[in-house]
Amino acid sequence: MSGDTSRGGAATGNERSDRGFDPAARLAERERQSLRRDLTPIADVTARAPIADDPGNAPPVFDGPEQLIFAANDYLGLAGDERVQRAAAETAREVGTGAGASRLVTGDTPAHRALERDLADTKNTERALVFSSGYATNVGVISALGPDVVFSDELNHASIVDGCRQAGAETVVYDHCDPSDLRAEMDERAGATPAGSDESWLVLTDSVFSMDGDVAPLEAICDVVESFGAWLMVDEAHATGLYENGGGAVQRAGLSDRVHVQMGTLSKALGSQGGYVAGSESLVEHLLNTARSFVFSTGLAPPAAGAAREALRIAREDDPHRERLWANVDRLRDGLEAAGYEVWGETQILPVVVGDRDDAMALDDCLRDRDVVAPGIRPPTVPAGTSRVRVAPMATHTEDEIDRCLAAFREAGRELELV
Repeated sequence: MSGDTSRGGAATGNERSDRGFDPAARLAERERQSLRRDLTPIADVTARAPIADDPGNAPPVFDGPEQLIFAANDYLGLAGDERVQRAAAETAREVGTGAGASRLVTGDTPAHRALERDLADTKNTERALVFSSGYATNVGVISALGPDVVFSDELNHASIVDGCRQAGAETVVYDHCDPSDLRAEMDERAGATPAGSDESWLVLTDSVFSMDGDVAPLEAICDVVESFGAWLMVDEAHATGLYENGGGAVQRAGLSDRVHVQMGTLSKALGSQGGYVAGSESLVEHLLNTARSFVFSTGLAPPAAGAAREALRIAREDDPHRERLWANVDRLRDGLEAAGYEVWGETQILPVVVGDRDDAMALDDCLRDRDVVAPGIRPPTVPAGTSRVRVAPMATHTEDEIDRCLAAFREAGRELELV
């Protein structure tokens, strides 16, 4: 019969179709749009280190000067702390270097359980559950809850956005950090919902926003959420460990009993790897049965769990790390503003907003020329007209290093006529 095809063959008389992919063309398009990025290896995870050019598949060569790193999320500098490193090594010896399996099989170890008890105590909840990453936590938790409708802050992290997509929920985006707009959106949805509907609603917000450095008005958001009988999930990735007793912004505001789902990471202020969710006993039991990114992933490596637990212990104590971090934040913010820069936010994340994307990337380059690493951030990561250099000091930066960073900003700003 005309047009018949054999298994694996092409239709008679037709030329072969190319149904593959062309990564090189896609890379060229990113290059044309000035969006291509490289991997630039760093010699070690500290406040100061040499950085190599991207070597491709070859070993990195660290032959340049030491750079001051104002680009990491290791806010307390605990990734290089000897106590944390020792805890990781001891856990590796006692438990193993890897979990070996999903935690529902044989990968659930004493290291995981001890960390989860401490996290639950810190977050003032009944239980906590540790995932392999913060990204996996958000995607797994949101999709496992399976809300009918989510109300999401417009600047929420990409992992929250992807969690909403995987959940298949109708997503309503409300204006950034605006409880009034959240209430208006929920009012509108309530008016369009038939009486007696059992539709489930989940409100999602970061606590500290990673690009703007601001804090969600959590108490006002709780008021709105409660007035509609909805649930609230707060992402504490950039807040965990930075406030009293090692808590996040939820604890600082005294709202532990009003936030149904508290999520966070172990890879930022706690200097390790992984993510966690904290809440009620029934919530955790539900998630460990249904969150696919937990069920079908090998458990977090035990040394990472041991390191995170020790870092949390340090953060919960009256440790000088936290005091030094906030002193560095104040010194840097005051100096940048005195130099003529516009600095947004109110946290340890200092966005130096210059507006134009080319100016932001030129400032990034000029700072690197002066051995300061602070990344330029441009659309689509941030809205058009708000390109910036994101500055993130660490507790382990010295006053002299903060002053060197400020001097680099002043010199680069004058060179580029930005200040």
